[in-house]
Amino acid sequence: MAKDNSISMPGVFGGLMRYNEEYDSRFKLKPEHVIAFVIVLALVVLGFKFFAPIAGI
Repeated sequence: MAKDNSISMPGVFGGLMRYNEEYDSRFKLKPEHVIAFVIVLALVVLGFKFFAPIAGI
């Protein structure tokens, strides 16, 4: 039989940092809501650009 020459290395942080348990946000947004917000914001900006033009821009 072959010898087992594998070496076990310890983890980098040793379990001291767990990102999923450290921070719980008050705002829980779904990706669909973020995409809808960006689209609405882009439409508002375009609406201002066409319907309320500012001199020099």
